[in-house]
Amino acid sequence: MNTLTTIERGAQPKSSHNYERHKKLRAIEVSVVMPCLNEAETLAVCIQKAQRAFQDIGISGEVVVADNGSTDGSQEIVFQTGARLAEVKQKGYGAALRGGVAEARGRFIIMGDADGSYDFSSLGPFIEKLRGGYDLVMGNRFKGGIKSGAMPLLHKYLGNPVLSALGRMFFGSPCGDFHCGLRGFSRAAFTGLELRAMGMEFASEMVVKATLQGLRIAEVPVTLCPDGRSRLPHLRTWQDGWRHLRFLLVYCPRWIFLYPGVLLMLLGVGGWIWLTLGPRKLGGGTFDIHILLYSALAINIGFQAISLAAFTKIYGICGKLAPKDSQIEKLLKRITLEVGVVIGSSLVILGILGSVFAVYSWGASSFDSVDFPKMFRLVLPAATVVALGFQVVLSSFFLSVLGLRQNGTNNDT
Repeated sequence: MNTLTTIERGAQPKSSHNYERHKKLRAIEVSVVMPCLNEAETLAVCIQKAQRAFQDIGISGEVVVADNGSTDGSQEIVFQTGARLAEVKQKGYGAALRGGVAEARGRFIIMGDADGSYDFSSLGPFIEKLRGGYDLVMGNRFKGGIKSGAMPLLHKYLGNPVLSALGRMFFGSPCGDFHCGLRGFSRAAFTGLELRAMGMEFASEMVVKATLQGLRIAEVPVTLCPDGRSRLPHLRTWQDGWRHLRFLLVYCPRWIFLYPGVLLMLLGVGGWIWLTLGPRKLGGGTFDIHILLYSALAINIGFQAISLAAFTKIYGICGKLAPKDSQIEKLLKRITLEVGVVIGSSLVILGILGSVFAVYSWGASSFDSVDFPKMFRLVLPAATVVALGFQVVLSSFFLSVLGLRQNGTNNDT
């Protein structure tokens, strides 16, 4: 279903007639894309500032307004100012921008909010960086300045700094302001990113994918001003903040699955080694089979987390949410279904043998009285190894299915 309609209509204002005529004689170098949902109060000023910037810099440019269903007359303002209108039916910040970029004709694209919070007359630094070979040029509001009342204190001192710091830590991104709404990129780079997000997390997805793909990223200082709207902003602090955080966590399974899983398994194995032979005294207290039980639990949960890290990574690659990873490809070649079944079955057999030995030890006392702590130290490791073996087998089957899907995807592309 086609969800996008591009509309051009109406006579151009006299003040921009010569500019428009001259523009059409040359290939468009820069497209400014503005997502719009009921921005009639500020839209005209934003468009006119961008058009004047084209004239001042001496480049061929266009303004594309990606309208997401405005009901306040924003579309008519687009026609009156000589911009182009791309009607995007699918709702969402990311959906609007993707639709607008799809209709843009420029070699370079600069996106920015149409609420008056960014100064579109200051496009020069972005264009200079893009011409210099950078694939993504991010605005940084913390370097350029945030005017009083332009950003809620919660966003300024907690939300944006924390999420940007996590993005840098998780992915090694050079960006200091992950969520700046004013940014530029080349058309080729945008196409290669294959962005999927429909909502506000689109901003994070762009930076993360650009970083993972090794694109050249630069930052320029921008000033954030109070927006010119009389209504409340579309941004929802907690809901959109969580969507950004959720995206970062899911997109980086190392931090939410792999590292915690490895830590849990190490703690569990350490507890086993420490307590299997008998209780231990430490700091005036005695650690016994109760801690041994939690050690076994840590081993199983840790293995599940590590497995989920592998599943998530491969699924992300198959769904083109993450770039191809040579390490994952090597992993799939080495840890085949057959290898996993052999390892898992061996663990199951080992656990069963341990259980048989426990029953044999109980039988030595004619199945009468039992030394519970001693028997527990035999039964619990055996049961844990059996459970771990089954997890290895089942995970190997699922990993094999994902591997087939990845191979099919790779062959298609």
